[in-house]
Amino acid sequence: MTITRMTRRTLLSGAALLAMLTGPAVAQMPMPTISLGGEQKRKLTPEEQEKQDELDKAYKSATNKIPDQKANDPWATVRPAPATPAPKKKPQ
Repeated sequence: MTITRMTRRTLLSGAALLAMLTGPAVAQMPMPTISLGGEQKRKLTPEEQEKQDELDKAYKSATNKIPDQKANDPWATVRPAPATPAPKKKPQ
């Protein structure tokens, strides 16, 4: 009976070691892609194309109305002011 327990323990520890070593390898493999037919685009009808063009124009005009934002520096109050170099003394 002791041989079977020892064999089971060896097999179980070997399987656990193998599972721990193959885990990172499986995580590095690329995910399989599933296609649901989304790549095939149908041609738009003239009405749909016109509506899409109107939406694009409205989007562009709305984004052009947004004013330019100045750069935000959250560390401006923490950072010391840049030191100016001391003026050079004139030789006498």
